Amino acid sequence: MTTLFAILFYAAFAVLLAGLGFKIAQYARTPAPLKIPTTPGPITTPGIAFRLGREAVLFESLFKSNKPLWIFAIIFHFGLFVVLARHLRYFQEPVWFWVGLVQPFGLYAGLAMVAGLGLLLLRRFVIDRVAYVTSPSDILMLLLLLGIGISGLGMTTVAHTDIIAVKAFFLGLMRFSLQPLPTDPALLVHLALVAVLMIVFPFSKLLHAPGLFFSPTRNQKDDPRERRHLSDWAAKLEAGRN
Repeated sequence: MTTLFAILFYAAFAVLLAGLGFKIAQYARTPAPLKIPTTPGPITTPGIAFRLGREAVLFESLFKSNKPLWIFAIIFHFGLFVVLARHLRYFQEPVWFWVGLVQPFGLYAGLAMVAGLGLLLLRRFVIDRVAYVTSPSDILMLLLLLGIGISGLGMTTVAHTDIIAVKAFFLGLMRFSLQPLPTDPALLVHLALVAVLMIVFPFSKLLHAPGLFFSPTRNQKDDPRERRHLSDWAAKLEAGRN
């Protein structure tokens, strides 16, 4: 079982890294021939950075457009952030100071994460206009995330596992030295679901996370009157004509 999960996580990490690299490179190469920032918008580079930061952390545009959905998203994402921060301890020795500080909040963050996911899933069924545009992949991704959250909570509250051995396993993976992995069913289900998420992440709608930073409506300066906008390929074409 240790060897099987070691191979699984090495493969999942390779797919995640290569897939993210490919998609981000694809986003970066995609031309933006039109000046289409959401107005009014910032006209300076620091202003753009601040706008993207607000969007990434506070979901500013979602707050303005759909406050119930914003509440569901905030509950899930902030719970997920704390859960991920707490899990950093399995990959560190010694553990960073601030990672130790978030440990007591793990259970509450997990509950918030699962509650937010449950609300987002329920919304896909009870709101007709949302259900109409919902695809099977949307449901499957939410169920996958719910499975990860519920199995993680199960190990925290019901079926405890040897977290010292789990940490030794992941530190061993990082050092290419396999260490025994506990065979608790809840742990194996949890880890298998995490590996599946790592594999499908680069090919799913979850790519809205890095994709946000390449959105022309957010990363362009609102200066169409002051400066003519030309994408790289348009500039080259115009230079060739001249």
